Amino acid sequence: MRRTRTVRARGGLRGSPHLRLRVGFVLIAMVLSIFGGRLVQLQGLDPRSYAEMAAAEGSRNVVLPAARGDILDRNGEPLADSVDGLMVVADPKLTTDDASEIATFLARRLDVEYVTTLERLREEGSRYEYIARQVPSTLAMDVVSEARELGYDGIFTQRDPVREYPAGDVAANVVGALGIPDPVEGDRPLVGLELAFDDWLAGTDGSARYEVGGGNKLPLGDNVKVAPVDGKDLVTTIDRDMQWYAQRVLAQTTRTAGAKSAFAVIMDSRTGDLLTLADYPTFDANAPERAKKVNRVSRALGDVYEPGSVQKVLTMAALMDAGKVTPRTRITVPPLLRRQDSPIGDWFDHGEIKLTLAGVLAKSSNIGTVLAADEFDEGELRDYLVDFGLGSHTRLGVPGESAGILPSGALWTDQTEDRIAFGQALSVNAVQMAAAVNTIANGGVRVDPSLIQGTAALADGTEVGTEVATRRRVVSERAATQTMKMMELVVDPEEGVAPGAAVPGYRVAGKTGTAQRAVAGGYSGFTVSFAGFAPADDPRFTVYVVVQEPSNGGGGGSVAGPAFAKLMGYALRRYGVPPTGTEPSRLPVEW
Repeated sequence: MRRTRTVRARGGLRGSPHLRLRVGFVLIAMVLSIFGGRLVQLQGLDPRSYAEMAAAEGSRNVVLPAARGDILDRNGEPLADSVDGLMVVADPKLTTDDASEIATFLARRLDVEYVTTLERLREEGSRYEYIARQVPSTLAMDVVSEARELGYDGIFTQRDPVREYPAGDVAANVVGALGIPDPVEGDRPLVGLELAFDDWLAGTDGSARYEVGGGNKLPLGDNVKVAPVDGKDLVTTIDRDMQWYAQRVLAQTTRTAGAKSAFAVIMDSRTGDLLTLADYPTFDANAPERAKKVNRVSRALGDVYEPGSVQKVLTMAALMDAGKVTPRTRITVPPLLRRQDSPIGDWFDHGEIKLTLAGVLAKSSNIGTVLAADEFDEGELRDYLVDFGLGSHTRLGVPGESAGILPSGALWTDQTEDRIAFGQALSVNAVQMAAAVNTIANGGVRVDPSLIQGTAALADGTEVGTEVATRRRVVSERAATQTMKMMELVVDPEEGVAPGAAVPGYRVAGKTGTAQRAVAGGYSGFTVSFAGFAPADDPRFTVYVVVQEPSNGGGGGSVAGPAFAKLMGYALRRYGVPPTGTEPSRLPVEW
């Protein structure tokens, strides 16, 4: 009896097996129905939208920045390069709740704008927002670590090369600089080669898409990557060490003369390569925001001025090429020359003097130059000056270049020609004038000045550089040689006006320039300069120094001449150019 009761009791607790099976089948059927309905909804009714929602929820799209190409000097030394850096990025899904606190923290640590950062930290539907670009690695990692210690999730880093200028201010006026990078666009070129060749240097960013879970990348997830294409290097003709030296010479010259600014050009006489394009004042390319805008550009290209008596070199060469005169042509120079409504005088007081054409150049006589220029046919002088490259851009590729002013048409009157002959009533930039004087050094053949080795393309597709530089004959070799011999007298200690421009042991051909500086409404201050080449009878370098508004009363010979001598002497020594050992010109100065 007890066994029977026990069995019944257990059976009553467990229930009927058939009933349990029925209930189980019903539950399974209900679950399968739910799954089936959901599957139909996902795959049959609107599969694309649900797939996109799932992908957005579990994936992250990121940009893989390209490394910017280096800017190098002619010897491969870096003027601008890219070093390891990081971007700071946020995942708004994880930062929204603490957005205000995180934005305050990031604005303080990374110097980013608070409101913009706050908006990015709260961006709906996004898993990836830039906060700061091109941050030094140590700073970026410290910020992320500190954020985590404060309990802020969703801040992380990613590779993002940082632009660096290892030489600081050396060639900064040419190379240019990048501003504070845009959080989305990245590099923000401001001036110089960085701006002109941005497309060439920038490269193409890559991209990556990967699945995430719990804020972390899933190693076995569906990952897609397009690698970045780094930018191309830009090799310049600049000699970094020579550029450094030139900038220090200009700084000393400017301070000594009490001037406002100065610039210098050093060219390879044979190739037209610009070894130096120096300015003072300039700026540190690593901190462009601290510099005045006027100091962030190349004055040698953007600052236009009347060249003064350096122009006489071109006038004399053109006269001799045209067969109008010789270095021994005799000119009677009166104390004052009355022309039209404005008399022309010389920089020095004198009575009537008898000078040869060589003497006119050696003494830098305005009156003698104008009398010689009377031999030109109508329009002939202007045609020569166009061939020398005046009034046209040099096409170096540096933004901000001015073409200068060379009057034409009705503006080219007899009175205008008189003044242009000795360097007034026209304007030039320093590279233009250096290239024109270099034409004499190069035997009468003008070669385009170049700043880029090989070729490189500007944004509009224009190619510039040494491989596309052109040459053209402007004056005969004989005329160039005759002009050179006259220019030697300028540095002669007895006959010339610039003995301070001489380089001991070398034959030097040169010319001073002193001109009033044109400003709105008239003239104010002076531009003083010296241009020349050496060795005179086998030129290797052409140097042109310009000093703006010296206050010590000095002229081209006393202010710019000594700076020229330092730069020319350095260039000759650096490149191991020996003296030719020949005797200098002995042309007569008077008759």
